Amino acid sequence: MAVGCPITQLAGEADTGGAFDLVVSKMRKGTEPPPHVHPREHEFFYILAGKLKVYVEGAIFQAEAGDCVFLPKGNPHSFLIQSPEIHILSLITPGGFMGAINDMGAPAEKMEIPAADAVTYTTANLKGTMRIFEQYGIRLLTPEEIARQMPEFPTSPAM
Repeated sequence: MAVGCPITQLAGEADTGGAFDLVVSKMRKGTEPPPHVHPREHEFFYILAGKLKVYVEGAIFQAEAGDCVFLPKGNPHSFLIQSPEIHILSLITPGGFMGAINDMGAPAEKMEIPAADAVTYTTANLKGTMRIFEQYGIRLLTPEEIARQMPEFPTSPAM
């Protein structure tokens, strides 16, 4: 469980020789990660249930159950959940990204979305999260970068 989101790692760096991470995650609206960039990992999402609004490469698009989303490495991106919750299958290549998630998380007792008062990115210690992400090459965007690279991304808490 990382920042209020149960995540099951189906295959990881050790299983794939570093080729990819394969994970299933469940999230509720409001638990999304802030805009960020991966300099080495591509992310591919298959939406199992729910709806997303995706911000990447200056574009905005909707994705829902049955859709795929490709987030290329080096491109700042983010997403906002448009349904009460979402269920996603993610392929991240090369492998290793899940090390950051595992360093932030704790084992979940069950694959259920926790109560609304659980720690999320908006209530977590973002400085600690940033330190962990930086160890894995992931960088959160500054407010200035968000305004410049994702001007349509909402910056108010009402996202």
